[in-house]
Amino acid sequence: MEFVYQDLSYKINGVLFEVYNELGPGLKENTYQRAIAVALSHTGLKFKEQVYFPLRFKNEVVGSLYFDFLIDEKIVLELKVGEYFSRRNIEQVHQYLLYSGLHLGLLANFTLHGVKIKRVVNLQNK
Repeated sequence: MEFVYQDLSYKINGVLFEVYNELGPGLKENTYQRAIAVALSHTGLKFKEQVYFPLRFKNEVVGSLYFDFLIDEKIVLELKVGEYFSRRNIEQVHQYLLYSGLHLGLLANFTLHGVKIKRVVNLQNK
């Protein structure tokens, strides 16, 4: 199986570790988000924050999704603070991928012991 967006993922992971290594544990999610935006801007990667995505049913907008980050129009990056990847958070990223047609999401948990990163791949749109 192909490793989806390997080089881009590696760069994003580097940004996440850089932010954690400098700021450390115990901060709020929005603080990490602002720091990641600063770090991403220094890498030259194209990204958008709090990306609105309309949820449609029979061509009518019935809801909305907001990605923490959309990087290079390819990868959804969702941030959380906590020790474990919850099933709910993994499913959230998976739903983002299904509805948007994107192939890769990264779920980053900022924990007391480091940043943990989980890749979520959408195999349905390949």
